[in-house]
Amino acid sequence: MSQDQLVTITRHGDQGHVAELALDRPSAMNAVSTAMAQAIGSACAQLAADTSVRCVVVSSTHPKAFCVGADLKERNSFTDADLFAQRPIARGAYGGILDLPMPTVAAVDGFALGGGCEIALSCDIIIAGEQATLGLPEVSVGVIPGGGGTQLVTRRLGWSKASRMIFTCARFSGVEAGEFGLADEVVPAGTARERALAMAAGIAKNSPVGLRNAKKAMRLGSDIDLRSGLEIEDTCWRATAFSPDRAEGVAAFNEKRAPRWPGL
Repeated sequence: MSQDQLVTITRHGDQGHVAELALDRPSAMNAVSTAMAQAIGSACAQLAADTSVRCVVVSSTHPKAFCVGADLKERNSFTDADLFAQRPIARGAYGGILDLPMPTVAAVDGFALGGGCEIALSCDIIIAGEQATLGLPEVSVGVIPGGGGTQLVTRRLGWSKASRMIFTCARFSGVEAGEFGLADEVVPAGTARERALAMAAGIAKNSPVGLRNAKKAMRLGSDIDLRSGLEIEDTCWRATAFSPDRAEGVAAFNEKRAPRWPGL
């Protein structure tokens, strides 16, 4: 078997409700080649269809790199036609992570540059090790962020901070990323995966119907006017409140026990 499996999926917990999607191309520090992009997209499709998964952690098998971005060695041999043909495959990888219906947590230690930073930005929560390195350096090599970076970082940080990050190609340590708002939590170097899995385990104790509908309401309502957003929230609330999970949650609260979620 090749040392590089491209991606691996591991289930955690007694019930396997936490799924870890590990970027697993250590020989290239998880640089996203065409084959790896295909593997990420396929893994995300598998996870999205699995109703037993309540939270996904995106991690890396490389101790010094989360993902260094696009595989520029591969792209150096590309013709314009090759790059054009690869584009939907690359979009499928980043979009696959972004569109996962359950909460997602990125565990970032080491380098998360370009596409690697975009993979993290595609997750709902980013946990970074103190010595991680995050950045979007695309304009320094004649392209722009193409894995959602221009949109996701602007939504996360606002226009001025996003402009500074993208136009200057600045690199942020984990500590700086936390101060800048790029990372949601900063932990000692080498412990991001451990912390992400612990957080995911806590998330996975909650209603699977509630988790998915809360994420749906947040995503669909984040960029529209308030009144329309409240209508989206109401639709998602109804889909949750009239599900078996709501009845079980109320019963468990009153009986002072852990809920046994019927789920999706």
